[in-house]
Amino acid sequence: MRDLEEKSFLLLLAAVSLAFAWILWPFSGAILWGTVLAIVFAPLYRRLLRSTRQRRNVAALGAVTMILLIVIMPLAMVGGLVLREAAGVYRKIASGELDLGHFFRQALETLPTWAAGMLDHFGLTNLGAVQERLSTELARGSQFLAAQAINIGQNTFDFILSFFVVLYLLFFLLRDGDTISARIRHAIPLHPEQRRALVGRFITVIRATVKGTVVVAAVQGALGGLMFWFLGIQASLLWGAVMAILSLLPAVGAALIWVPTSLYLLATGAVWQGIALIAYGVLVISTVDNFLRPLLVGKDTRMPDYLVLVSTLGGIAVFGVNGLVIGPVIAAMFIVAWDLFCTSRLVRQNNGHEG
Repeated sequence: MRDLEEKSFLLLLAAVSLAFAWILWPFSGAILWGTVLAIVFAPLYRRLLRSTRQRRNVAALGAVTMILLIVIMPLAMVGGLVLREAAGVYRKIASGELDLGHFFRQALETLPTWAAGMLDHFGLTNLGAVQERLSTELARGSQFLAAQAINIGQNTFDFILSFFVVLYLLFFLLRDGDTISARIRHAIPLHPEQRRALVGRFITVIRATVKGTVVVAAVQGALGGLMFWFLGIQASLLWGAVMAILSLLPAVGAALIWVPTSLYLLATGAVWQGIALIAYGVLVISTVDNFLRPLLVGKDTRMPDYLVLVSTLGGIAVFGVNGLVIGPVIAAMFIVAWDLFCTSRLVRQNNGHEG
């Protein structure tokens, strides 16, 4: 009879948990980013808590205000400028003011014979075919941008509501974070050592992903965009944003933009600009990761680059922009869970041999 009662209670617990997750799903992104911001900025809240003599409401409100002014608003302003610059570039291409065919033809004329022969072998010297391909891709891009613009207009209310949900949750998660995390740890049906390992790794990966990946990517994008502006390359802010996004991917990152750009500059006669961009990319942009990441999160928290790459791409493919965090977290939890399983199995085997 007691087993039946326990099973019935567990079934009820699972049912209400699934129902609760179902009603929260429309705001899953807001809940995720509110939680991420609370974990990352918990040290800031604790400092404010000490300076405000343990006034939790004042400290949480001060932390939310600082996050809004220092992080969220600047990101929104940069995002607006990038969108405006992208729209300007598209208008120039559509009107013919920015002639991609001219740039392509100019680059071909300055290439050495062996390079031109290689491009001809792959059919990349047929200017008409290349321009037709570019036009097709631009048409698809314009349709996508138009659809996104319509969606943004239609979903403005949802976006504003989600934004306020993030701030609202952030306030309470900062204020009551210690209590909430303690209750979650006690509710996890695992051994105390396993609970500590999982929760500790979860928090570490969240902070490492945001501080050691997003921040480093933003710095690399800003440095790359600054150099593009200095060299007089059009749409430097847009290219900086693209480099920041690509920098989220280890091993390749921003080099996917600055390497072809430097080669184009060399091929079109801008020798000193191309050499300067190559030197800057190798000595500055590429070394930011090696310098900043250990400074922000420490060396022990890094996952292998190949695992970060695969989990980030997979997370983005499944969860969209939220996958930037969800993908690496799932990968880290996978590693920790299997490490705990192997360790516990080894301990049981050793105890069995001793017995």
